[in-house]
Amino acid sequence: MIQTSALTKRFGDFVAVDHLDLRISAGEIFGFLGANGAGKTTSIRMLCGLLRPSSGEARVNGFDVAHDSERVKRSLGYMSQRFSLYNDLKAIENLQFYAGIYRVPFSVALDSTLPLIRLFGLEPSLKAPTASLPVGFKQRLSLVCALVHDPPLVFLDEPTSGVDPKARREFWEVINTLAGQGKTVIVSTHFMDEAEYCHRVVVMREGKAVALGRPSELKRQYEVDSMQELFIQIVGEVSA
Repeated sequence: MIQTSALTKRFGDFVAVDHLDLRISAGEIFGFLGANGAGKTTSIRMLCGLLRPSSGEARVNGFDVAHDSERVKRSLGYMSQRFSLYNDLKAIENLQFYAGIYRVPFSVALDSTLPLIRLFGLEPSLKAPTASLPVGFKQRLSLVCALVHDPPLVFLDEPTSGVDPKARREFWEVINTLAGQGKTVIVSTHFMDEAEYCHRVVVMREGKAVALGRPSELKRQYEVDSMQELFIQIVGEVSA
């Protein structure tokens, strides 16, 4: 589903992503881990066709991100780190807007996302102004909008930041359901307990992939009991 070779992004003299090599399969939950500025979001934005690589290659769902960025964008769902919906629209109008972007009849989009809308408790708020919704509900709405066109690949950039534990649990229920349907889900997170739910993870530091593998394998390799300990140990080794 995703293949990169020496994928690199520079902003002037600053190297945000440094020769990233990845192979991610269909149906995989893949986690990007790292501190702020590690290169997670820049990597995701390149894979979504939103940023052109400085060098290297990446293919997403069979499309080259540098030359077929529009096809890349149409083939995936993307929930950005920052709330990206329109506050001056009602919640249901945001859904309608995103369905229109992806050329999906609104009735079809609403029917397909209704189970998720109900799971998230959004149904009573659909006619409310988006600006009036609590942060957690806005995050839920963003995820629903990312799925209106039933994409085979979903990018979630820190989807559970600012939400309560119940909402975090609901998000991961949805993520596991999507993977069970054969969809590939790419997640970036600061929460190391969430990394345990991923099939594989990459730990990034200063734009580089410093560890890659299954959480259980990485914990054995580094002789730690948790992903939190693993992360601290890897960061310490890299900075030394």
